Amino acid sequence: MLHEVLSGVQTILGNHFTGMYLYGSLASGDFDPQRSDIDFVVVTAGELPAEMLPALEAMHARLAASGSKWAKRLEGSYIPQQALRRYDPAQAQHPSIGVDWSFGVGHQGSDGVIQRYILREQGVMLAGPAPQTLIDPVQPNDLRRAVVATLHEWWSQQLDNPVWMNSREYQAYAVLTMCRALYTLRYGAIVSKPIAARWAQGALGERWAGLIERALTWRYADGLEDLPETLEFIRYTLEYSQQFKVTAQET
Repeated sequence: MLHEVLSGVQTILGNHFTGMYLYGSLASGDFDPQRSDIDFVVVTAGELPAEMLPALEAMHARLAASGSKWAKRLEGSYIPQQALRRYDPAQAQHPSIGVDWSFGVGHQGSDGVIQRYILREQGVMLAGPAPQTLIDPVQPNDLRRAVVATLHEWWSQQLDNPVWMNSREYQAYAVLTMCRALYTLRYGAIVSKPIAARWAQGALGERWAGLIERALTWRYADGLEDLPETLEFIRYTLEYSQQFKVTAQET
């Protein structure tokens, strides 16, 4: 599937193509074939001409109709090289495709900082120059700031209407995401969700150890309902992040 995307993108973009890279779980080491998305970034030489977008949209539609399960797990963005260098909210509108949305131009949120860190430090190069040459180093407090923003812009809202977390899979996803957020707030770095979860089990003590263990083994925990405790863990993480709202602004 990645070969199909790369070949199609290179054909459509021509000289506008700079490189294609993997980030997310494929890069950080916690890819789960049963549930993980295929996160990718295509770096372009500049803003893509509007007339190229229909061709990219048609390519993704063709892949989605191919019957491959991986085609429906693609989640990626087409980002100009200049905008990739460092996250700037004013330059966060890029063409993208996702599991939950069709191809189109959308806004990249504060997690763009986190994505750039993973891409720079752990990214898998499919074509193009090394990602370290395209992205400036992401400082620890930049990561903390991005985590705080994501927690308060997205996760705090889920507490009011957590319908999407009624499944065991999404409860596990939320718990493991909180573990990684807590790790990043503590150390100013990003590790895989399983590594962050094992760290959290030791660092946070018995209060959350059982919930985290069930998140790690959610496929083998039929019948367990962790929604109330999952929401409480999100509240705990939000409260913990409050102390970083000031320090995250420091350089």
